[in-house]
Amino acid sequence: MAENSGCGGSCGSCSKDCSKRPTHETLHKDSKVKKVIGIVSGKGGVGKSLVTSLLACKTTRDGLKTAIMDADITGPSIPKAFGLNAERAQSGGTAESGFLYSVKSKTGIQMMSMNFLLPNENDPVVWRGPVISGAVKQFWTDVVWEDVDIMFVDCPPGTGDVPLTVFQSMPVDGIIVVASPQQLVRTIVEKAVNMANMMNIPVLGLVENMSYVKCPDCNKEIRIFGDGNIDACSKEFNIPVLARIPIEAETAAKVDSGCVEDLDLPYLDEAAKVVENL
Repeated sequence: MAENSGCGGSCGSCSKDCSKRPTHETLHKDSKVKKVIGIVSGKGGVGKSLVTSLLACKTTRDGLKTAIMDADITGPSIPKAFGLNAERAQSGGTAESGFLYSVKSKTGIQMMSMNFLLPNENDPVVWRGPVISGAVKQFWTDVVWEDVDIMFVDCPPGTGDVPLTVFQSMPVDGIIVVASPQQLVRTIVEKAVNMANMMNIPVLGLVENMSYVKCPDCNKEIRIFGDGNIDACSKEFNIPVLARIPIEAETAAKVDSGCVEDLDLPYLDEAAKVVENL
């Protein structure tokens, strides 16, 4: 319960400092994580997992030890992009103080996903919100993260239990908002930005996914969803556009085949620079 007499007793949507406010969860004693970046959006289907994967690959190539926490408990997709469908997380410790080792990709990206804990990757996770939120906390507290420079947290869409749990339980250094070019983009961005502001989390920038397609004959950029509103949103909310990711057959093929680490990433230079320089 908060100290303010006008408070309803719930800290869930309150950004004020208060001695009764819950503190961040504690990392496992053998873990070290320097920076935490949330990848969020106000709606689903805009490509948060793709952006998370590509940014992790880019920062790894730049020489940083990178990790991904797949916080989309009911719809995890990170393992597939890295070809880790058959991998399972290994446990350690005792029954009283057990922990999990993160799973590493071929380039050394550390990650944890619900798919690493299921007997079968196609098993549904039929859990209610509090249990899902508890699992996300355990990804932070019960997993050994080895000397991580940057951890990207792939959040599920919206502004519900899991993004709230991430913001409250972890020392998030900033978020990147992912959107697509459709006219709905302003609402998508505004919801995510307003939530971040309520929780006093810096918004580092916007990434527009599915921005355009390049004509194979003339190399012209064709905006099949229209010009979109990402620049207007950038100006209105005073947030930079960090990247515009095109629709490319090669990207889709590499992700589907678990080879996202083989992609060239020329359009992510600015986004990577922002998170690396925090």
